[in-house]
Amino acid sequence: MDFKCSDSEQWKEALSSYGASIESLNKPNLVSLDDFYRNELPGVLQQRNPSYITTPELSKLMQWKLTRGKWRPRLLDFVSSLDDAVVRSASEKAFQSLPDISKAISALTVLKGVGPATASAVLAAYAPDIAPFMSDEAMVAAIGNSKDYTLKQYLVLVDKLQAKSKELSAKGDSFTPSDVERALWSSVVGAKSGGLSQEPKDVNSKRKSKRKRA
Repeated sequence: MDFKCSDSEQWKEALSSYGASIESLNKPNLVSLDDFYRNELPGVLQQRNPSYITTPELSKLMQWKLTRGKWRPRLLDFVSSLDDAVVRSASEKAFQSLPDISKAISALTVLKGVGPATASAVLAAYAPDIAPFMSDEAMVAAIGNSKDYTLKQYLVLVDKLQAKSKELSAKGDSFTPSDVERALWSSVVGAKSGGLSQEPKDVNSKRKSKRKRA
């Protein structure tokens, strides 16, 4: 998926293939973790007044993040051992800071093991229409870089994805910044698995045969 693409139908196709892309990774528990993150957690967070996230929920969110991306068990250990009262307080402060994303991220990154990327996942679960998840795939597509996991870089990503969601929504469809992130992620994963490859099958087969001979 070319980030500059303005064809909403292509974006809808990429977004609709997200579930299949999740399944194609064949990672243990990823389907159930993704269901928790996208369908269960947002409702739970919104129902609380004031809204907050608990340590067990944050730990499960971290499992989702690491399973969908790169597995870094130490981060999970850090998050799982956080004091629940501290997590509730930090997340409540973060949610109340929105739509000031910089302030919200800063409120969450005081927690050990929670960097801007994990903090973005927390915000995206609570307010997908404001804050997208900071995935490598989205950063590469929108910015051309996925190695700078800083607040400054995330804010650049947010601006890009918010602008793209507004552009696509102006044509009659409803796209949130989180929808844009998922479409980009799904497009990359689908291309790797052959689901959304733009190359003819005979080209792919020739490449495979060359790799076998190498």
